[in-house]
Amino acid sequence: MSILLSNATYIDFQTLKFIPCNILIGSSPDNSFLFTEKEGNGSDIRIDCTGKYVTHAFGCGHHHVYSALATGMPAPKKIPGNFLEILQYVWWTLDRCLDKEMIEASALATAIACAKNGVTFVVDHHSSPSAIEGSLDIIADAFEQVGISHLLCYEITDRNGKEATDLALRETDSYLSRRQGLVGLHASFTVKDETLKQAKELTDKYRTGIHIHVAEDNLDEQHCTEHYNKRVVERLHDLGLLSSTRTILSHCLCINHHERELIRNSGVWIAQNIESNMNNRVGFFNSELISNNVMLGTDGMHSDMLRGAKNTFFAGQNFDNIDYTETYRRFRNVHRYINENEFGGDELNNLVVLDYHPATDFNEHNFLGHFVFNIEPRHVQHVISKGNLIVKNRKVITVDEDAIMKHSRELSTKLWKKMQNI
Repeated sequence: MSILLSNATYIDFQTLKFIPCNILIGSSPDNSFLFTEKEGNGSDIRIDCTGKYVTHAFGCGHHHVYSALATGMPAPKKIPGNFLEILQYVWWTLDRCLDKEMIEASALATAIACAKNGVTFVVDHHSSPSAIEGSLDIIADAFEQVGISHLLCYEITDRNGKEATDLALRETDSYLSRRQGLVGLHASFTVKDETLKQAKELTDKYRTGIHIHVAEDNLDEQHCTEHYNKRVVERLHDLGLLSSTRTILSHCLCINHHERELIRNSGVWIAQNIESNMNNRVGFFNSELISNNVMLGTDGMHSDMLRGAKNTFFAGQNFDNIDYTETYRRFRNVHRYINENEFGGDELNNLVVLDYHPATDFNEHNFLGHFVFNIEPRHVQHVISKGNLIVKNRKVITVDEDAIMKHSRELSTKLWKKMQNI
């Protein structure tokens, strides 16, 4: 199937050049697109993009599908007084209550939200201790139904006992034997050395990296210092878990100077999640001494990367060294992470059509000002993923969105009742 985007203005996502053109998608063997002068008589789908802008679709560097049914849920039995209690009374309660039907609904809802926000590639970190086996395939299949590419992992942790740890290791091994992914770990303070060593064996076996929360709160560093006489990044480094450029360290708020040097010299990646950090009141990310390998995630707060980029910029005015260019670079760094590490799915023909009509001049010289202050998901009219149209006129067309959302709402109330009873 071929798609012609006629009379478009293409914005090169790397150079920011504005190029008036027709874009033909689907005829190139290398999953790219062609600028063409043809009228597209042979195209299966033709979309008139007069007055509209086309650019590369977006990606999310750290997501949590398992939180999709949380919005609007009742307050927990105990109001959390610190970060550990937020985990204990909210997220560790929620993830234990998930069953396979809820996981599928969460994944479909997340994929739909991503698609409508122009996000066609998601790096997800999953947890469902009562439904571990097969959970990653459920998420992968749901994403693929919608048309979203993915890089998944299951959160290995010792907090739920040895049987759950062993199941998580087996789920990871099984999934990576068939699909691309990462080896997921919760955080240093819930993972024993033996489990970290087993995770390292899996990364070596499948030539991949880990995906772990690092120093999201100072309790992670305190626990590591008290139990291992070293800090979190030092612990990971000493066990060989920073040896792959595929590795993702999420958050990294409370790391010290030496840890920053270890990260910079290792070539691993950091996923910044500013809104989640503010919501949990755990601090603000600062990029000082860290390499350029910083990409943006949402930590499951939402699936809107444009919103995440804006908030990264605004918060960074007080707590980080960040300007328009750096904001956009972090926003787009997920593509560099995917492509440099040879993960498939971030094809050149992943495109968004922006129905954007600002009140001021819009060109390659002031694009970044529009990006930071004005371009929003409401401007995403069409989305093309891997050469296929998945959003048309702001509606997902690959699945029955209304039916999925109705079912997810029903399951959300079921989930919330379960959470009140444990």
